[in-house]
Amino acid sequence: MPKLRSLLAIVCVAIVAGATPAPAADELALKRVLLSTGGVGYFEYEAKVEGTAELSLNVRLDQVDDVLKSVVVYDDKGRVGTISLPGKTPLKEVFRELPFNREALGSPIALLSALRGAEVEVKGARALKGRIISVRPETTQIPDGKGVVTRHRVSLMTSEGLRQLILEDTDLLRFTDPKLQGDIDRVLATLAELGERDRRTLKVSVSGDGARTVRVAYVVEAPLWKTSYRLTVPDDPLAASGDLQGWAVVENRSGEDWTDVELTIVSGNPVTFRQALYDTYYVKRPEVPIEVLGRIMPRVDEGTVAPVARPAPQARLGKRGRTGRAASLQSFGAGGMARTVAEAPAAMDAAKLTASESTEATSYVIFRHPDAVTVSNGYSLVVPIVARSLKAERLALYQPGTDATHPLAAIGLINDSATALPPGILTLYERGRDGRVAYVGDARIKTLPAGEKRLLSYALDQKTRVDRETRSQGRVTSAKIAGGTLVLTRRQRQETLYRIKAPAKQARRLVIEHRRIPGWDRVEPAEAKVELTPSHYRIRHEVEAGTTGTLTVALERTELQRVALADLSRDRIRYYASARELGPEQRKAMAELGRKLSAVEDAETKVAQHEQTLEGLYANQERLRKNLASVPKDSDLFQRYLTRMQADEDAIQRAKTALETDRKRVAAARQALLDYARALKL
Repeated sequence: MPKLRSLLAIVCVAIVAGATPAPAADELALKRVLLSTGGVGYFEYEAKVEGTAELSLNVRLDQVDDVLKSVVVYDDKGRVGTISLPGKTPLKEVFRELPFNREALGSPIALLSALRGAEVEVKGARALKGRIISVRPETTQIPDGKGVVTRHRVSLMTSEGLRQLILEDTDLLRFTDPKLQGDIDRVLATLAELGERDRRTLKVSVSGDGARTVRVAYVVEAPLWKTSYRLTVPDDPLAASGDLQGWAVVENRSGEDWTDVELTIVSGNPVTFRQALYDTYYVKRPEVPIEVLGRIMPRVDEGTVAPVARPAPQARLGKRGRTGRAASLQSFGAGGMARTVAEAPAAMDAAKLTASESTEATSYVIFRHPDAVTVSNGYSLVVPIVARSLKAERLALYQPGTDATHPLAAIGLINDSATALPPGILTLYERGRDGRVAYVGDARIKTLPAGEKRLLSYALDQKTRVDRETRSQGRVTSAKIAGGTLVLTRRQRQETLYRIKAPAKQARRLVIEHRRIPGWDRVEPAEAKVELTPSHYRIRHEVEAGTTGTLTVALERTELQRVALADLSRDRIRYYASARELGPEQRKAMAELGRKLSAVEDAETKVAQHEQTLEGLYANQERLRKNLASVPKDSDLFQRYLTRMQADEDAIQRAKTALETDRKRVAAARQALLDYARALKL
């Protein structure tokens, strides 16, 4: 039966015959992993090399941007040449200038049809050499009615003329053009390297003398590692310490297994960026029209009227210097760190932990696991990072915004160790005198620096009740008169009374959170009982079992009230003239100010009366004018209207004179009031 050769088999014969195998590159092995709470991971690879070598590093496609941003090579005895990798869309670029597309590699028929006109050499039942004209399928009936078979007839134009062959009967078909054969070779090599995978291979070229170790590292996006704590405290309310265990939950989503790697985790908040360095960008340039020369008419030169200034010589640009080599690795698992071994907890029934070694820097804390770890890709790992005994105090924390009646059961945890604790969730256990442990609640820990304290709330203390009552009052503490202004100093006071009822058989160490108000000063209680948070006062108060205690928190602030004396009403002047907050001289001055204000008001009253009189006279004259127009001029009634109008004119004139006089009195009285107010200084 005729043999059907695939395109891959046909082309591979040519590849094997003409390709030169590349020297094998040294293999990079993952040795160190550092995970940061910034959402990134540092991955460091090692390889033993000698002389000049090319190292291959396989990375995920979605990580290439981060790798290009951060990749670094450490070779103390050698030099780094280049780091190369395929483009983001290498297959598209490979096929861009080829006479066939990617679909042509789907079958030998498609490739031969796409390369119509190319010269091929055929060996098999018939040996031919010619250019491809066409490839046509032919269907043949199998004897005895067992079906049909499809074969492909290839037409070639040879030097002898048109010849035909059956593709399935050939043993070898190759293209005679070396360039075309090289293009096919290159495409197949690219497909073998990349295919449909979402990975890219970086080629790192290094050169140097002798055997040495080369490290290649980069920083890429990584899952956030999480912290969880277990705190075990005695059931004695007066106990002063507890046993803390801290565990880190680590996930391997890197795409490769971690085998015997050095694991380090970092707690901090570094600044991290992403940039699309793997994308291709082009600068958009403006398009200008083609200039078409037209007819020109040069202007007749008329000469110059002044010498032409010579242009100043241009400065020459110097050559840019080359950048130096990267510094040697100093941290991130390369040694040189101070090691502080955390103490193991002293729990009665708890297993002792081998905690990570911790080191604190300026902005982060490093936990390095003492043993190499192995984690398969897609799996998680839980490693101990903290095992120590810390000061822990049982408290009742009253937060009115959380519960207005009952406080929260809490633990006052003091980090008296040498390094900070990263944030996380805490599970609280209580150990009885018989050694049995009970779960009592969960709490959350924010970052706890060394030497600081945190209150961890884990349950509602329904045995303790808190009531509160708030009242406000204000008083004038001083008064000053100057420049026509009364300046009053007021002292506002806000008092909150807390009543705390403790359980019948248990005393309570209470911490009350009282809100801080900007501009207000705390005057009660004493400073020794108060701690400050960014938003609250924390006030300690102890209550004996079965009793009710009280606590008063007082806040005060000073206000300045400025009042223009000339704008005061008579009632406000009377109030200040008798106010006890003002001194005798000030009250006397306010009384005199009241008298001067009365003079102003009296004069204003007379002015208003004159204006009202004038308004009546004007209205009466308007009525008389209408009456005069309606009666005969030689009648007696006309004469009476005319006489009355003359009398009103005289009255209007007198009223205007009195109005002008009283207006001047108002102005004089008001000026006297202002002069008196401005002259006061008490």
